Amino acid sequence: MTATLSFERRDALDTFAIVTMVGLTFTFGLSNIATKVANMGFNPIFVVTARSTIAIVLILLWCRWRQIPLFHSDGTLRAGLLVGVLFGLQFVLMFVGLEFTSVARAVLLANMMPFFMLIGAHYLLGERMDTTKVLGLVLAFAGVAVIFGDRLSLPGPDAWIGDLMNLAASAIWAAIILVIKKSRLSDASAEKVLSYQLGVSIPFSALLLPFAGPILRDPGLLPIGAILFQACFITTVAFIAWFWMIRRYPASSLSSFIFLTPAFGVIQGGVLLDEPLSWWLLLSLGLIAAGLLIVNRPRQAVPPTA
Repeated sequence: MTATLSFERRDALDTFAIVTMVGLTFTFGLSNIATKVANMGFNPIFVVTARSTIAIVLILLWCRWRQIPLFHSDGTLRAGLLVGVLFGLQFVLMFVGLEFTSVARAVLLANMMPFFMLIGAHYLLGERMDTTKVLGLVLAFAGVAVIFGDRLSLPGPDAWIGDLMNLAASAIWAAIILVIKKSRLSDASAEKVLSYQLGVSIPFSALLLPFAGPILRDPGLLPIGAILFQACFITTVAFIAWFWMIRRYPASSLSSFIFLTPAFGVIQGGVLLDEPLSWWLLLSLGLIAAGLLIVNRPRQAVPPTA
């Protein structure tokens, strides 16, 4: 007998929901900070592999405790394998990209996913774009143009490499969501979808380790703690909490909080890592945040990948 969670569904956000969503978006913003710190001690490919390995163990323990079935045949294997490979590629691009660019620039570009999702849904899911959504799309890509035109917040001459890698990662993130929506994974539990993503991405990233250079850089308690924070809290606790929220509260109401993730990421990069925050970067944040608000207000919230 499998355990089922009972949800008292709410028609509107209450104080608990608002506080929880602010906390979750703040946590998601910290993800790139943790990656940057972990990369100081270890090779980024190793960081990806270690994070996913620890997280998949925790997810399996959670599913065993909750008696959530993962290994029954339900026709999701092919789509699950594809999602896992895409997930691995997404995070390899994000983690390696942070070797070249700043957290503030990376978090803005990585959170372009909803706009790539909007384009993909238009052509693949039949979700037509109206004038309002096109306006949000234009604002967001104007924000991207500002990022690439901003020279004051460049961490180095090769920042454009990391910028492009994070932009590509956001497009792959959208592709993952499209595969889920177009396949039987849309009916699978959040834990099973997450298990596919983590489980398949581990051998994918591990195969790249021999080509990634030395695994150890300057290992210490802080980089190790950053990996554990990503694996134990962001990838498991925060992700499961997000799915709990979108099952309990209206998704359209929760979507208005999406813009807080890049906002928190930019601020955290400046405060915690002393990264340069130019007026151009803040203008980019404003354009992308405005686009997110416009695009997501009438749409269903899209849950983030781990």
